[in-house]
Amino acid sequence: MSAIKNLLKESKEKKNKSTPITPRNAGWIIKKLTQAELDFVWYCIDTKTQDSKKIQYNLAGNITSSYELIDHRNLFWSTVVNPLVRDYKHYYNERSGSKLCLQNWWVNYQNQTEFNPMHTHTGVYSFVIWMKIPTSYKEQKKLPIASPSNSSAISNFHFTYTDILGKIRTMSYEMSPNMEGTMVLFPSALNHEVYPFYNCDETRISVAGNVNYHSGYSFQ
Repeated sequence: MSAIKNLLKESKEKKNKSTPITPRNAGWIIKKLTQAELDFVWYCIDTKTQDSKKIQYNLAGNITSSYELIDHRNLFWSTVVNPLVRDYKHYYNERSGSKLCLQNWWVNYQNQTEFNPMHTHTGVYSFVIWMKIPTSYKEQKKLPIASPSNSSAISNFHFTYTDILGKIRTMSYEMSPNMEGTMVLFPSALNHEVYPFYNCDETRISVAGNVNYHSGYSFQ
């Protein structure tokens, strides 16, 4: 009987506390570009010419066009991307080495009904910047094609991954003008996709890129 009494007493006093254990895992980081940073990205987009390398045949996107960008004086890498990489290493205790560079980056022009299927990138880290979003997810969701659905897919950007139980999870960023100037840096091997938008004749403009070790060069 003493064992029963002792257990009941202990449970009331709440002496035996549990300890949560969170397995080490990676994530991603998000940043709102400053006006100066955003202006520089637009400068890189605007200074490309019709002779700029058209590289969508090396990309997964089913979109109108994608063009290689030049990082003038290596400024975007040194002032934006590299500091974000350092932040990522700090937040997630990464040890990916220090000899990294902006391997490649490009601008995407996406029109209505076009999409980017689930894919990964080459490299160590990748990023996306939403430059111009002419639609609003809340309005897109009201369209007959989407309103009955229980998903948040239409027009949005999704990350897709598995959790500790092997279940497929998604994280959605709802596309609207409020997302313009937002940059997300993530591990290159993380699956992501961009769903199509509808009933809008304007073009969505985004920028993407890869961070890798100095050797090697690949658009994906």
